[in-house]
Amino acid sequence: MVIPSIVLNFLFPPPSSLFVTTMTLVSFSSLTNAGYKETKGKNMQYSKFLNVGVAKKEKEIKETKLSSRNGMFLFYAPSFLVGLTSFFIFPDQDLRFVLLVSALTVHFFKRVLEVSFIHKYSGSMALESAIIVPMSYTLSTATMIYAQFLSREVPEPLVDLKYVGIGLFFIGTIGNFYHHWLLANLRKKGDKEYKIPKGGLFDLVICPHYLFEILSYVGISSISQTPYAFSFTLGTIFYLTGRSYATREWYLAKFGDKFPKNVKAFIPYIF
Repeated sequence: MVIPSIVLNFLFPPPSSLFVTTMTLVSFSSLTNAGYKETKGKNMQYSKFLNVGVAKKEKEIKETKLSSRNGMFLFYAPSFLVGLTSFFIFPDQDLRFVLLVSALTVHFFKRVLEVSFIHKYSGSMALESAIIVPMSYTLSTATMIYAQFLSREVPEPLVDLKYVGIGLFFIGTIGNFYHHWLLANLRKKGDKEYKIPKGGLFDLVICPHYLFEILSYVGISSISQTPYAFSFTLGTIFYLTGRSYATREWYLAKFGDKFPKNVKAFIPYIF
């Protein structure tokens, strides 16, 4: 068949692992479904979406919350540790494996540093989100690394994307950090009110940090070139598309006519 042969020019063949195959389907379907729910107002309960779209009865049942800083730290710290320990669990691997693990470790280490020293928080997060999101990140990181380890047994793709991936990863990482820094500097010390972001690509889209995060994951999957990495990245694109749509709707509802109508969700001039 023509399509599979073209795809195999860019990807390693799927590994003969039931675990990786299952996780490929689970990661893609769960992220896609989560993105769809975001567009329908069923938001993950953290950040500005805490209690948004949650029925009063559900609020009363789910009263356990964490501080936003502690919750966000839990989002990223386990995945950072998975990446870091992988250097010791899988020693003496090839360049592609080392680049992938390095990119994942840097990605989550950056997020831990941002949570600890950059971001400003004004509220709390539902305990459910503080459990589900870290599990998703940790499992996906571990699976991506394991799938890469298994790929050593099969031939390399005909088209080598790992150096392109390095470039995309660094552009995405720098752009994501810059826009997180702009968000953090919207608030002065002690200020807990939300404001309309400005500067950088915020003048064109409300979620440029999501756009650059996607670029980071495209870079990571290009370094990896495993089916699992690309399926996870595709699922992440669907989820962040839904989350960015919900974010724009939230700003429109909160600020009304003050919110610039030309500012899109996360793709300038388009969406």
